[in-house]
Amino acid sequence: MTPIRLGIALTATLALAACSTGGLGAQRGPYAPGARPGAVAVDGLLVGHRLMQAGEYELALEAYSRAALERGTRDVDVLSGMGTANLGLGRLGQAETLLRRAIETDKAIPETWNNLGVVLMEQGKTAEAEQVLRRAYALDNGESDSIRDNLRLAIAKNEKQDYGDEKEQDYKLVRRGSSDYVIRRVP
Repeated sequence: MTPIRLGIALTATLALAACSTGGLGAQRGPYAPGARPGAVAVDGLLVGHRLMQAGEYELALEAYSRAALERGTRDVDVLSGMGTANLGLGRLGQAETLLRRAIETDKAIPETWNNLGVVLMEQGKTAEAEQVLRRAYALDNGESDSIRDNLRLAIAKNEKQDYGDEKEQDYKLVRRGSSDYVIRRVP
């Protein structure tokens, strides 16, 4: 292509582009659109569940908080969602409080009981965790593999909690030098 033809093609393209309206939303400018009056918001629970699946626990907690404004703070789904999001964030105390409030209702699902059991296990409350997980397993009729695995783990942790008095007296910590320690068997 010769330079003259290239120049003509470029000029024609620029002239046509100047006539264009810019397509969808060109008159809005570079900023994000604001709220539309009369628009219906997506359910906060649905948004929260999707964010939980994506591993975005902080954003999910915000979505569940918005759902609490619509449904109330006593709704079992809202409480369960907020408790599970706090569990994902490692906020065990808050998660325990919210999940306990959720299971006080008659509508608590087995997954809520399971999540409370996980929180209790993480806090070292294995005996209570075992009882809560047994309840979750019974409510679920033994259909969920994750609840069954959590129950097995809680039972195993509960059985291995103490070492016993005999074994603790068989060994002694002995200091060698200024900062060297050795565990030795007591004769």
